[in-house]
Amino acid sequence: MSVLAAEDFLSKEERQQVSAAIGAAEYRTSGEIRVHLEDHIEDEVMDHAAFIFEELGMHRTRDRNGVLIYLSVVDRKIAVISDAGINERVPDDFWNDVLALLKSHLAAGRRVEALTEAVQMVGEKLRDFFPLKRDDTDELSNEISFGGR
Repeated sequence: MSVLAAEDFLSKEERQQVSAAIGAAEYRTSGEIRVHLEDHIEDEVMDHAAFIFEELGMHRTRDRNGVLIYLSVVDRKIAVISDAGINERVPDDFWNDVLALLKSHLAAGRRVEALTEAVQMVGEKLRDFFPLKRDDTDELSNEISFGGR
């Protein structure tokens, strides 16, 4: 049985669909959303996702309202992690429905749906707390990141 690498998890067209979903979600909120895929991790998933969040500079947004959707492909581990500006305004279980949606789609093999619908849900949830501002700028890339990049 061959192991699927993170960079092979989605086709080029599917990557574009996820990037477009991020752009559409961010059009309704001042929040910033990233998706990061890795092959395998040794660490606890939330600890590693926090490390990647920092590595991607997601803590540098104006309103500290970035959200990372993280997936370790081989390990089938997922995390949704948000910055301080969000965490101080939402309950601890705020991302549980996003995680449930991701798990459901991924278990059924619906990879692109898992990520695009999770991004859409994150955007909807952020809109209530961080509506789009007139002077909003796209502070982070909408492209999927891979590995330690």
